[in-house]
Amino acid sequence: MRHGRAGFKLGRVTAHRWALFRNLLVALFRHERIMTTEAKAKAVRGLADHMVTLAKRDNLHARRQVLSMVPDTEVVKKLFDTIAARFGERHGGYTRIMHAGTRPGDRAPMVVLELVDRPEVTKEKGKGDAKAEKAPRGSRRKGKGEEESKASAGKGRRKKAAAAAG
Repeated sequence: MRHGRAGFKLGRVTAHRWALFRNLLVALFRHERIMTTEAKAKAVRGLADHMVTLAKRDNLHARRQVLSMVPDTEVVKKLFDTIAARFGERHGGYTRIMHAGTRPGDRAPMVVLELVDRPEVTKEKGKGDAKAEKAPRGSRRKGKGEEESKASAGKGRRKKAAAAAG
């Protein structure tokens, strides 16, 4: 029994588990929002909060500690420059877990793990709005010309099928 056993094993050996955590941390700090399973998100949430706390110290020792867990210098620079500055007044609780349904293949509970106080991305008017301006399906009425062309196309198929059969 697992009474009093803290931590997540996630069905992996230690080295694989820590590699997974590092990759999740890099993805989280790069994109500020990731979709993963609930167990993985709960396992990495505390590590992510700790990395932000270290980044708020903004000294060489803290930077080296973060680099040992987040092996991407570009992401570490972003963490120390922008993310830590954004959470200057907040004391913990830098991440949020929101449920996102289940994964189709195995019905594993999926969640969105994101940084709180994330800047909202506004969509510019462009290709996405062109679809919204189209008339909905079935709203256009068929004219006589369209009905006749469909009927003649059906007759042509029947003639070809009869010729092939006989």
